[in-house]
Amino acid sequence: MEPSSRSRDASPAVTLVAAVLPAGGSGERLGGATPKQFCTVQGRPLVSYTVRAMERISWISDIIVVVSPENIETMKSITEKYGHKRVTVVKGGVTRHRSIFNGLKVFAESELSNHLLQKPEVVIIHDAVRPFVEEDTLSKVVMAAKEYGAAGAIRPLVSTVIASAADGCLDHSLERARYRASEMPQAFLFDVIYKAYQQCTDYDLDYGTECLHLALKYCETNAKLVEGPADLWKVTYKRDLYAAESIVKDNLSQEVCVITDVKEAVAQLGFLFHESLKSQINVEAISIPLSKNDSHLQNLFSRQYYNFVCVNDKECAMEETQQLVDMLEKSNIPLLDPVVLIVVQLDISEKVPFSIGMEEITEMKKFAREVKKKNILVYGLLVQYK
Repeated sequence: MEPSSRSRDASPAVTLVAAVLPAGGSGERLGGATPKQFCTVQGRPLVSYTVRAMERISWISDIIVVVSPENIETMKSITEKYGHKRVTVVKGGVTRHRSIFNGLKVFAESELSNHLLQKPEVVIIHDAVRPFVEEDTLSKVVMAAKEYGAAGAIRPLVSTVIASAADGCLDHSLERARYRASEMPQAFLFDVIYKAYQQCTDYDLDYGTECLHLALKYCETNAKLVEGPADLWKVTYKRDLYAAESIVKDNLSQEVCVITDVKEAVAQLGFLFHESLKSQINVEAISIPLSKNDSHLQNLFSRQYYNFVCVNDKECAMEETQQLVDMLEKSNIPLLDPVVLIVVQLDISEKVPFSIGMEEITEMKKFAREVKKKNILVYGLLVQYK
């Protein structure tokens, strides 16, 4: 498989990194019966987007998703349905801190997991309802945590913070320029944050919310604060789901998967497509025998690409196009928005100008009209290649 253009040389110089995603909230502020982490955005649960953001990063070895006991099976089914890898689902506690502590225990104790996972040098803690975190941000907090013991993303305050007196009147306000909003992700040397949780009082575990404070209070580790981008916001209210949906749609429009056959000329043209597109949008390229029902294709579909460029030999273009469409229909992609499939047929014959017949054109047009009813848009491009 060709490397994705998403992959950057941002891997921190750390031997092992893991991530813990607390996902046990009830979503009271969101309203409705479904916890926000399981609400669907473009037909896919929100938590799945966050897991995908983590598993796209090769240097994160394990992803621990901590959910309430009643949602264990729900999370396991999501993991299976969307083909998530490196994921361990763990039973959460009654509070956020207790849930995070349970997530950390899978690296140090065997009571919450069938087997111990390899203890990481650095552990990332990130909310399951913050799905738009990028590798660059994660790398910065991880590298800062390695140097300082703890690190966390911050953002400027949007509103001034005020304190009210007992009678409900203004007591005082804070100078906004001096303060920052604590965001996620945060990262810690594993030994630091685990020791902090081990020493926590019940009051901290039941009423605390800030992990950086625990590292300072119990391990005297003063966290490095890292300025984060604007897209670290947390889905909290119903309106946030609409905003998340808009971002997901925009992200989908900026992603394309280039699929080519292994034949030399076809693979070479696919490489040229990849090179010309990667500076403008996120591109993943894969070169496989298109005549086979390859598991790599199934994995790509489970990641929910909506734009595909399929480069193949003209002689088997129709057959392979039908196969790809069949696989798309059977995949977990919710066809709420159109899936675009551009079929690039490579003509390497010596005939001039093009050797494709009217019968083949008519067959492709008819097929495109049929699958359009299923919200799959098929376009054809013929390239003569010498």
